[in-house]
Amino acid sequence: MTSRNHLYPVLLCLVLLLPLGARAAATDVAGVPLADHYSVDGTSLVLNGAGIRSKFFIHIYVGALYLPETSKSAASILAAPGPYSMQMYMLYKRVDADKIRNGWTEGFRANVDGDGFAALEDRLRQFNRLFTDLKKGDVVRMDYAPGKGTSIRINGQPRGTVPGRDFALALLRVWIGEHPADDDLKRGLLGG
Repeated sequence: MTSRNHLYPVLLCLVLLLPLGARAAATDVAGVPLADHYSVDGTSLVLNGAGIRSKFFIHIYVGALYLPETSKSAASILAAPGPYSMQMYMLYKRVDADKIRNGWTEGFRANVDGDGFAALEDRLRQFNRLFTDLKKGDVVRMDYAPGKGTSIRINGQPRGTVPGRDFALALLRVWIGEHPADDDLKRGLLGG
């Protein structure tokens, strides 16, 4: 009987540790839990990578990229037909809509040549109009579905859809293009 009595504390410890192990296995960046899978237009996507967008040592948001299959190559990701989901989990107390819009415009200009930018300019204005001030805790999901376009949801609320694969790729280049908004975030999104 004595050995059996010693077994109960060991089993109790194992049972109590199981939930901790399950939580530790989830992807967490800066206190933001990220799902391993996400669905766009009926297609299951996997978390390719995630990281923090910082500016002057201030954490602005956690970015997460979901793809049909993981890849560490920006060129391969940009050559793939889609779908994809780029998600932003706001960490900073408040980012004004004008700063957000200027950031998108700068990101497009840095990663798309002159003629390409001109072809996207009207749709970029449409996209910019979908954004209002963002605050800590807000979640922005930009889901690209081939043939449908890039749908924007903020805190689960649909804001609109911008058509075109060219637009979706230019948007993705803001993070993983040759001149990304944040090199560390790019490495994280590419699983590095």
